[in-house]
Amino acid sequence: MALNKLIMDELKASMKSGNKLRTETLRSLRASLLEYEKSGADKEMSEADEIKMLNSAAKKRKDAIAMYKDAGRNELAEKEEQELVIIQEFLPKQLSDEEIAEVIKGIISKVSATGPSDMGKVMGPSMKELSGKADGGKVKTIVQNLLSSL
Repeated sequence: MALNKLIMDELKASMKSGNKLRTETLRSLRASLLEYEKSGADKEMSEADEIKMLNSAAKKRKDAIAMYKDAGRNELAEKEEQELVIIQEFLPKQLSDEEIAEVIKGIISKVSATGPSDMGKVMGPSMKELSGKADGGKVKTIVQNLLSSL
């Protein structure tokens, strides 16, 4: 479990440096890891599980940012944005829109999609291929755009 060790090392360093926000964020990630370990799944956390956990934490921050901005609470939105940046340090590099589109175009041709009615045929393999590398909402938008242009 490389992520666990990495987060612990980063947590120790942030505690020593006195970076309160980073320490809080890393502690929340550590808590998620411990929750998985104690869940009774009786299996080692795989890299896919680690990415899923990090994506979940990032999504929570993105949702909170949107809610705080809608409510006019910009100081809280800013704090969530800073936490999101810290979480993204541990995620694999995110693909650009162009890179995502190229992967999806390959999947569209592989499954012989002909239009928007084939959304389900394309989304499953797309999410499997792009898991951890791209935001699901962004993938969905690009798939819709590409299928509607067929």
